Amino acid sequence: MFNDFLKALRQLPDPRFRRVLLLGLALTIALLIAVYALFLVAIQSLTPDTVEIPLVGPVGGLDTLLSVGSVLFMIGLSIFLMVPVASMFTGFFLDDVAQAVEDRHYPWLPPVPKISLYESVKDSINFFAVLILVNAVALVLAIFAGPAIPVVFWVVNGFLLGREYFTLAAMRRLGREGARALRARHFGQIWLAGFLMAIPLSVPVVNLLIPLLGAATFTHMFHRLNGRASEPFSPSEPPAASAP
Repeated sequence: MFNDFLKALRQLPDPRFRRVLLLGLALTIALLIAVYALFLVAIQSLTPDTVEIPLVGPVGGLDTLLSVGSVLFMIGLSIFLMVPVASMFTGFFLDDVAQAVEDRHYPWLPPVPKISLYESVKDSINFFAVLILVNAVALVLAIFAGPAIPVVFWVVNGFLLGREYFTLAAMRRLGREGARALRARHFGQIWLAGFLMAIPLSVPVVNLLIPLLGAATFTHMFHRLNGRASEPFSPSEPPAASAP
């Protein structure tokens, strides 16, 4: 498991990894800026220039105050949304990450059919929706967790990261049903790997690498758990003799 992560980490300088990372970050930042711009326009268009306050009189500058407050609000919101949105956009390019891993570490494998844009977008949006929903539930549970809040965060996101990234990596070779069956057989190990991957999500800046490293790590894990189907054929090993 740790070797899967180390192999993914050593491949970070790969140009294809850098391309996916930069595209994911650029799209994430562009989306957050666009959302904030729309939010700001809505505030400025819906807020009156002055507000009549009893015993005080007309008060102006409310739109400016709300605009400044919206900056702080969006900064906090972006901290919460940055990783899920980056995960969604990285999912668009998961096939590129997995292919880069296989080209370097498993060059003997046959090519896989190219994932359609529709399927890639659908899986990424589904992952994003589940990530947001479950983290929202985790935030509610965190109210009662006290000092165990980080553990709740890691456990929940570990389950999600392991489930989704392993499934997406395995589907390329086994299809959706085959990926689910393999994931069910190794549920505990996959969850543990996701849990360990979720811990760096608490570290700013480092957490932006997790979608990329997660895709690469779980590609390695899939091939390891899939057994001899992922191993090269060695001509020095004669085929087993058939029983008479």
